[in-house]
Amino acid sequence: MPSMPQVPITTSRRVALVTGSTSGIGAAIARRLSNEGFALVLHSRSSIDAGQALAAELGNAVYVQADLALDADRIRLVDHALAAWGRLDVLVNNAGISQVIAHADLAAATPEIWHALHEVNVIAPFRLVALTESALRAAAQPGRAACVVNISSHAGERPKGASIPYAASKAALNHMTRLLALSLAPDIRVNAVAPGLVNTPLTADWKQAQQLWQQRSPMRRAARPEDIAQAVSMLVASDYLTGEILLSDGGLNLT
Repeated sequence: MPSMPQVPITTSRRVALVTGSTSGIGAAIARRLSNEGFALVLHSRSSIDAGQALAAELGNAVYVQADLALDADRIRLVDHALAAWGRLDVLVNNAGISQVIAHADLAAATPEIWHALHEVNVIAPFRLVALTESALRAAAQPGRAACVVNISSHAGERPKGASIPYAASKAALNHMTRLLALSLAPDIRVNAVAPGLVNTPLTADWKQAQQLWQQRSPMRRAARPEDIAQAVSMLVASDYLTGEILLSDGGLNLT
């Protein structure tokens, strides 16, 4: 295992890096972990003003801009995170991209789309785990492992989703979660949360999906970002769970 460069520890708080954390699910996760006493590293690809504003709001957070499609930016993100706090206890791989393509329209699912989604939704989370492994192992204590939580999708478990390339990328993320859980235990636990529809500005106009969740899911509604943040918090707080894909779709999978 490569040695981690020594950096001064500048906080006694546990530290969490949450990618894609300036809005929606990521911002809800960041706020939840901040309220639970974590110091935060916030991240986004482009919403710099929002990231800096959230860091100022939380007070115990720093913001780093990085394009996770680029390996140099992944390395820079981890370097800045460790330089800021000197430790890392939790990695939440929330950032991801999607593409809406009818599943029957095979020609529209071009190789370029497949590559772009796989790069951000699969390779980037793997590389961030690899880059933070030493820091996470260093933060582990007897009875309290460090942890990784990947934000996946119910489309990775069921033949659904915005497009086949998107669903396949989330299925790969789910299986990677299980493989990493085996490889990194017992020092690092690795789990995933797989939401169904989540109410965010992005999904506000998804009328068909909104109707589906209101009529068919046992909970009769889509998730709120705070619901997913609660699930992440539960996995972070556990000292035992690993390799789990927590399907968080209000029970729609039961119908």
